[in-house]
Formats: sequence, structure tokens, C-alpha cells
Amino acid sequence: MPEDYLSEKFLVPLLQKLVRHPSEQTDLQEADPEIKAFIRDCLAPEIKRLEIGAFRYDDMGNLILEIGPADIGRSILFMTYAMTHPASEMPDPFSAELIDTSAGAAVRGRGVAEQKTAMAAAVAAIAQAAHTDLGGRLIFAAVSAGETGRHDAVASVLRALSGPPDYAIVCIGTNGKVAAGNKGRIDIDVTVRGQSIHSSMPWNGIDAIDGARRCLVALDELDLGVPEHPAFGPATLTPTSIKSGPNATHTLQNIVEMRFDRRLLPGEDVEEAFAKVEAALPQDGLWSVDCARGPFMYPNEVADDGPLIKLLDLSYQDAGFSGAERIDCSFALDAGYFGHLGREAVMLGPGEIDQFHSDEESVLVSDMVNMSKIYRALIEHALNS
Repeated sequence: MPEDYLSEKFLVPLLQKLVRHPSEQTDLQEADPEIKAFIRDCLAPEIKRLEIGAFRYDDMGNLILEIGPADIGRSILFMTYAMTHPASEMPDPFSAELIDTSAGAAVRGRGVAEQKTAMAAAVAAIAQAAHTDLGGRLIFAAVSAGETGRHDAVASVLRALSGPPDYAIVCIGTNGKVAAGNKGRIDIDVTVRGQSIHSSMPWNGIDAIDGARRCLVALDELDLGVPEHPAFGPATLTPTSIKSGPNATHTLQNIVEMRFDRRLLPGEDVEEAFAKVEAALPQDGLWSVDCARGPFMYPNEVADDGPLIKLLDLSYQDAGFSGAERIDCSFALDAGYFGHLGREAVMLGPGEIDQFHSDEESVLVSDMVNMSKIYRALIEHALNS
């Protein structure tokens, strides 16, 4: 009789193995060799052992697994993430200890609330489905992203596929609820350049700090021109960093570099939002101002009466729940990339959002088991209904 991959007996050891192989974010981002090693040396052997199917790697080192017929029926992608937040001040972050809580048994460790528990649940659901007849294409991806705030990894995966899937599940902790909407984000870098001089005679230089002050005032007063969203409220533009140079005493500064976080509401266009900020920057001073778009992520919103939500309602019911409870998330990930391509996608996984990047992360074993059952039911409904 085949193993029950949706059981605590299977899932807990798998999650512990994933947590015990650190894959923390560093300045190398997706190119970090430890993150690539997690995919290659920790996750890939588990998939091979389970005999789910043949997998391959794309140009970024992301793992891609496809099973089921490619030329009939629908397709669904489960997108999982290898990169976790750094251990930071979390004590004993990689022991993956099984602990007792007032709500039941839980696994503690870095990434369990955010990336790795959803990955374990998705692997289990796909392993369970792999040994059945599939009426469409089932795709699993484990990417080297997770904390980078850009779509490079998902774009790389889709380039390696014949086309985007009909549906996508972004496997990340969402309190076990369906994150059917999320904000997007653009990082906007503003650089003000002046001319240095000794601060005893500032009239002989060009003060970049004064130019930066003018920019900050202009952007603080900028009307973003976007109607409020019923769930997310207004669009926002927030300065998140500022630094100046040269780093020397008694010196008028010749450069100021600032970064702004422009949160995008569902329906907003990335290029239009950036252009409005760029046009608002003052250019009438002696200093010069440059504006550059940094990493971005698309916003996302899936209709309550759309096909994916209907499939998720059925899947929750199969797992013993009344239906899929929906939430909206302020943070951005890759669901919006699929929406940009005209495909429905949601974020969904076990793990508490409030624990992201905290010094304590744990996930209830029961939440992981329940989500593996929901994922498995969704595969059935998406491909065989």
C-alpha cells in the first residue's frame, strides 16, 4: 500500500530536513551558493527518492518538475521558495525542534512560517498525486528567491516552460487562508548631485542636501492620483533610505542617494506609477536629479467568483472546512506576475504572517497537514474536474 504523504508521519521529518539545511538571504541574493545547494543537495534528493518524476534546472538553478499530460486538460503550478530571511537574532534557528504549544505540536525554525512549511506541504501533495491518473499538467518549481522583492526567478521558470500555467499557487505562509489580493511595489532610486566644497564657504559649491530636501518635499506633496482600494486603502510612496557623500568632515555634500517604496494597488500600471514620481522631482536647481526604477513586483487581485476561487472552495471542503477564507496581503510576491500574464494566481500556505522575519518562528503540525490535503484536493479539482 503506498505511503500516506499527507500524514504527520511523513510531513514532520520532511520539514525538519528542509529547515536543517540553511538557505538564508545574503547580498548575493538568488546567486548565493548555499541557496542553490539547498535546492540541489537537500530538496532534489527528496523528490528523487519519492519517485515523483524527472526534474530539471533552469538557467538560474531553479528546480522544475512537470508530470501529467502536456497536451490535454488544464495546468497548475505550485511555486515554492528556497530563500529564507537570515537567522538574525533567532536562537537555535536550524534545529527544527518539535515543540509543544497550547494549540498543539509545532515545528520551530527559520523559514517555517514563511517558505519551508508550504514547500513541504506542496511536495507531499504532489507526491500523493503523482501516483494517480492526472487529467492535465502538474508543475512544481522550487526557486532560489523568497526575499528579493523582484520577479526574476519566476520569469526564469516560465521561460523554461512551454507557456504559463492556467493556475498558479504561490506557496508561502498566509495563515492557511487564500491571499487572493496583494499590493505590488516599485523601488525608486533618486540621486541628487551637487559640488563639494569646504563647509566654511558653501557659496562656492552646490549643496546636494538642499536638492534632496526639495525632492522630499515635492514627493511628500505629490498626489499619486489613484483611487483608494476597498481593502488596501490609498497607494503610498514612502522614503526608506537616504545617504550622502563624501564621508568627510566640514564638507558640503556633493551626492545624496534616496530610495522610495511605491506600493501599487491592484490595477495600477508599473510604468505609469514610476513616470508620475519621476515627473514630480524638481529640476530647477543648480544640482541635478536622476531617477531610476529598481526592482518591482506587480499587484494582484483574483475575483471572488473566478474559477480559481471556486476550485479552492471545493478543495477546502474536501479537506473538512466550510470553504476557502480569503485575506488580502500588503506584502508582494509572485502572484501578480501571473496576473500580469492573464493567469489566475493566489498566495496560499501554512504559517503565520505575523511571525515573518521575527526572532521566533513555529508552525503547527496540524496546519501543515491540513494544507497538504488542500493542495492535494486542488490538484484533483484543477486537473480532473
